[in-house]
Amino acid sequence: QVQLVESGGGLVQAGGSLRLSCAASGRTFSSAVMGWFRQAPGKEREFVAGISRGGGRKYYAASVKDRFAISRDNARNTVYLQMNSLKPEDTAVYYCAAGFRMTLERYSDYALKSGYDYWGQGTQVTVST
Repeated sequence: QVQLVESGGGLVQAGGSLRLSCAASGRTFSSAVMGWFRQAPGKEREFVAGISRGGGRKYYAASVKDRFAISRDNARNTVYLQMNSLKPEDTAVYYCAAGFRMTLERYSDYALKSGYDYWGQGTQVTVST
């Protein structure tokens, strides 16, 4: 079993920044690819960013590319999502996810919810105008 706990969400004005953290416990963190997803009210959960086991490969949804940055610290069992230039449309609950089975690690693999084995409970991000 793996426990994932997100933190760092909150209310921010448009143009502002937030950094989300996701702390993992229970299995070897460095064995998992990690992803961030988000879900806005009435919408499906969507892929935001993903990072490979060693951190050398990163993928981003087009809507956040050049504004968000994913990183991980395997010594601290934590993955981060730095969010800059936030927009009202970024408002959502943000979830981190861990995937131990992923092998090919293409963008399409990271973007699939079914590629992940464990999920956190989410943290709310609200961007005001």
